[in-house]
Amino acid sequence: MQTIFSLYEHQTLRLGNEVNGVKFTQHHLEALENYYGNGTPYFALVNKGIKATEYVGVINVDDIVIEVLPKADKDNNFDRWRKVLIGMLKTVGAFRVSSPSSADLSIKRNYLLDLYFEMYIKEINYLVRTGLVKKYRTSENNQKALKGKLMMSKHLQKNIIHKERFYVSHTVYDQQHEVHQILYKALQLVYQLNNNPALNVRATLFSFPEMKDLKVSHDTFDKIALNRKLKPYEKALDIARLLLLNYHPDLTKGGNDVLALMFDMNALWERFVLISLQRKLTDYKIKGQTSKLFWVGKDRGRSYMRPDILMEHKENNQKIVLDTKWKHIQSNTPNPSDLRQMFAYSQFFDAEKVALIYPGLLGVNKGHYKWENDVECGVLQIGVDEDLGKFVGGVVERVREFCLS
Repeated sequence: MQTIFSLYEHQTLRLGNEVNGVKFTQHHLEALENYYGNGTPYFALVNKGIKATEYVGVINVDDIVIEVLPKADKDNNFDRWRKVLIGMLKTVGAFRVSSPSSADLSIKRNYLLDLYFEMYIKEINYLVRTGLVKKYRTSENNQKALKGKLMMSKHLQKNIIHKERFYVSHTVYDQQHEVHQILYKALQLVYQLNNNPALNVRATLFSFPEMKDLKVSHDTFDKIALNRKLKPYEKALDIARLLLLNYHPDLTKGGNDVLALMFDMNALWERFVLISLQRKLTDYKIKGQTSKLFWVGKDRGRSYMRPDILMEHKENNQKIVLDTKWKHIQSNTPNPSDLRQMFAYSQFFDAEKVALIYPGLLGVNKGHYKWENDVECGVLQIGVDEDLGKFVGGVVERVREFCLS
């Protein structure tokens, strides 16, 4: 089992830090320094260590996993915050647990990396069980019978001695195609990195036909067209993309490979609030990141207003703007720049009410404020709960109360 180094946002992990007798060593740090060179913003380099930023998730480095968890109050219970993170990711669709192949995740440890690995294995098993799609492809090779098109130049080059052979180009209908090559490559990666004995990756790897190696990039995935036959592959390809494009093997020394599955906590909080409201507040039209042109330069340049969430009542057309902030508000007064931003939103979107939404303690309300034009600005603190249903319910209840106040 890999050793888990758990820390919160903006905390530091330094050389010599130890968990269960395993230390964070120089070769771990060097691997992360090399990974940092790829332009990743997931952490900052500090003296003899790394410092977590606003990104949360997991970083797999050789024989250890660095787990970065969100934190919005004084509770230091790692299990609680791990459940909060996974619940939020499920809500925004990072875990597609509604699919028939991954409806019942059985891994009990609930570590993020384990959950993604298990989801992927379940998706692959589902595809194998229902039958892998075959596609036509062109193949060039030596055959003992003449079929297809004879490639004369290569035939003369390769078969001067073996007169009984024909070098031909012909059409083959089989499972050896790019989509399966991607899935196989990701399956091999999971087999390489998995350290959870509860997940039988070996059996899945043996059940999947061996594929040619394929070099993958963003373009590889972007070019895939999911037709009707390939539609069941969508979830497996999503996870394969996440794993393969975030994996950086150490080609110089070996053994210091890095896989990072990290999420911007500010964006995750915004999306979590938006989806929670869209599912429950059906009497409002609710949109995220609505852009409206704010300023046009004389010669060039444009500026837009883009609030996190714009709500409009379906009957009385009441407009409400919400802006989410994943941070612990220290006093009853928000940051002045945040208040100025909300005032601008109220004017530009003709909103009757605006509100800043923070995570925090259950049942805490930071108050309401009014500007001279009688536009109300709420400061809403949503209780963070490891129970996903209560967490979502808390978001909806607090916003509904504000809308009706």
